Amino acid sequence: MRILLTNDDGIHAPGLWALHAALAPGNEVTIVAPDRERTGVGHAITLHHPLRTALLAVNGTEGYAVNGTPADCVKLAILEILVGRPDLVVSGLNPGANVGVNIHYSGTVAAAREAALGGIPAIAASIDGRAPRDLASPARFVRRLADRITAHGLRPGTFLNVNFPDVGWEATAGVRVSRQGLSVFREYVEKRLDPRNRPYYWQGADVQRFDEDPPDVDGSALRSGYVSVTPIRCDVTDYDGIDRLKGWDLDLNGGEGGA
Repeated sequence: MRILLTNDDGIHAPGLWALHAALAPGNEVTIVAPDRERTGVGHAITLHHPLRTALLAVNGTEGYAVNGTPADCVKLAILEILVGRPDLVVSGLNPGANVGVNIHYSGTVAAAREAALGGIPAIAASIDGRAPRDLASPARFVRRLADRITAHGLRPGTFLNVNFPDVGWEATAGVRVSRQGLSVFREYVEKRLDPRNRPYYWQGADVQRFDEDPPDVDGSALRSGYVSVTPIRCDVTDYDGIDRLKGWDLDLNGGEGGA
């Protein structure tokens, strides 16, 4: 299997190389990752300056470092670097969970979404801890999940968002197929003054809580010690809403100010 491996933490991130160690045996794995941390860039792409690549040797293995976003890495890999399309794209392992509304901001998730938009099966993988105690076990699970995708396939335009609890593999409760949570969390902006008395701002937010969510929600599953596996669709159309909007009697000349 030909696998494209990327992330949003940069080509030197330990989680990336844990995945490489698990995925490389028996597969053709190519690494195309940002040249620095790109956490929180979402699905941004680079349009106003050129993308550059550098072939680096890390841990005795070569990979391409790109001065762009995770989505840039996937685009560039598919359009230019790789010879032929990959069979699978894997993004991660990200330190810090990507569940609930956070999937909209995550560069890790965006890389998998970019692959799915191009019709390529993909996995985004994250661990609920800033300094995870075990990378090898989650990486081996991703390898098994990749094999399941090979056997069963994914629907076009769909990818898997996987989140691991940082509790040690032996203490993990199991695997729960889950849905994305939509609970909001408190955000804030802290205003400060620089030495020239000019204001600047730090954005922040409370930790996401899923205490009141059902057990099949991604964050709730994760907080209960389960590996959360969520199928995510690229098509975000509200199909029920289509019929409701059709009942609004919309036309070019009607409504306030119309003829």
